[in-house]
Amino acid sequence: MSAIVLLVIALVAFVTAYFTYGSYIVRKLGIDPKVKTPAHTMRDDVDYVPTRAPVLMGHHFASIAGAAPIVGPIVAGAFGWLPGFLWIVLGGIFIGTVHDTTALFASVRHRAKTISEILKDNVGISAKKLFAAFAWLTLILILAVFAYVIAKTFAAIPSVATASILFIGLAILFGYAIYRRGAPLLVTSIGGVVLLALCVWLGVLFPISLPLTAWIPILLAYAFIAASLPVWVILQPRDYLNSFLLYGFLIAAVIAILASNPTIKMPAFTSFETDLGFLFPILFVTIACGAISGFHSLVSSGTTSKQLSSEAHVKPIGYGSMLLECLLAVIALTTVAYLLLGDYTALLKEVGWGGVFSQGIGNFLTSIGIPLAAGTGFAGLVLSAFALTTLDTATRLCRFMLVELTEKEEGKPSAIVALVTNRYVAGIIGVALAAWLALSGGWKTLWPLFGSANQLIAALALLSGTVWLARMGKDNKFVLFPMIFMLAVTLTALVVMFLKTIAAANIVQSIVAVVLFVLAVVLVYLAITRLRAVGKQKSAGF
Repeated sequence: MSAIVLLVIALVAFVTAYFTYGSYIVRKLGIDPKVKTPAHTMRDDVDYVPTRAPVLMGHHFASIAGAAPIVGPIVAGAFGWLPGFLWIVLGGIFIGTVHDTTALFASVRHRAKTISEILKDNVGISAKKLFAAFAWLTLILILAVFAYVIAKTFAAIPSVATASILFIGLAILFGYAIYRRGAPLLVTSIGGVVLLALCVWLGVLFPISLPLTAWIPILLAYAFIAASLPVWVILQPRDYLNSFLLYGFLIAAVIAILASNPTIKMPAFTSFETDLGFLFPILFVTIACGAISGFHSLVSSGTTSKQLSSEAHVKPIGYGSMLLECLLAVIALTTVAYLLLGDYTALLKEVGWGGVFSQGIGNFLTSIGIPLAAGTGFAGLVLSAFALTTLDTATRLCRFMLVELTEKEEGKPSAIVALVTNRYVAGIIGVALAAWLALSGGWKTLWPLFGSANQLIAALALLSGTVWLARMGKDNKFVLFPMIFMLAVTLTALVVMFLKTIAAANIVQSIVAVVLFVLAVVLVYLAITRLRAVGKQKSAGF
């Protein structure tokens, strides 16, 4: 079978879903373009900044589209291409998009606060503290891993490092031109894209060579600075320009697959049990961002909601961006689906998932006249751009979470709390811990649990939306059922992980798995208690 069939099915499904189920979701949520968003009512020109939809779309998509929608489908190819394809398409349309859209809108209606604050308002203070602690620790792990991955890429491909540094400088100039000089967006965007290409070319001419251990602190120092500055200085313009690179990649990849017409050689299905584990629940935590990811809810409620200029933008940014990420996951899946199973296993062992993706895209791009080396390098650059964008967004989110975790609910905060909730101090704490994990190699011990932890965040974000809608007297079934499924996935995955790590005498992972399981159970209990209270109020006529 031709890989074009998969691509066409996915494209038709995603476009149809956007105009049908996407419209259904926003109607159920009750989106009202006349309501002023927190970006206007709480504007501070640091975190709360009304932003034009194309610019915010660029930030949001670039932030959520990290490396996970690429690595997940490639690694899950061990089960065959069909299970991953079905999960990406169906899971993305009916679960992932619902998760992202609901998280974004719920945050907007809660003064652009994060999921932990939404849980506090609708479940209780205990729920807020538990979620904030869990999310903060998960974000530190993300910072450590992404800093390591990017540093490794920069050390191996110095030209990418130079291009990335030049690109940051370009983003600052772009933001200044747009927000301080009033330059027209269209003209400035065209110039920015041209200069972006120049950055790539200069990177090849003047590569910066540094060891991995030098790049890690440099990258985390950059992340701290970028997360402390107003969003219009680096975050918005960098992600907006970066989105053109990502959009260009998606378009080029789709055209290349249509032109090359690769034949699917991998079996549609291999086995319910592989070296990864059983298909349920492992497939659903391995393919995370390509179908649903808890990190998306942190971005939606952490940075995007503070910049949303109108509720009318919730659908294209929340629902639309997730569908674009699903498309990216399908493209990643095709880079392994055209391989024989034996070739897939050997190549994955030899060059890793990043190499499989880059080489697969490079092979496809040769069909439209792009040399193999150039196409492979372009795919590698896009991969690094995804990761770098996630790095500083995660740093800003880490700061928000620590503030929400430690701030005093009532009365004057103590001197220690006031110090920790300072945005600079909160940022330093996060990057310092991430640097320790990255340089010591400690992240390797915890990373196997990331898939379950990330999907648990998604389940809890859906849980917060379910309770909020119930308290508002709105139909919440479109959020409730995805929440039940994701809780089943994550709780089962944590049990499997616990049994596996206990057998391997890995005490650290075993303890973390138990803690995550207990956390989920406690939060579910608190949510059920609140839902019962809501039901009693309705029965009493309140």
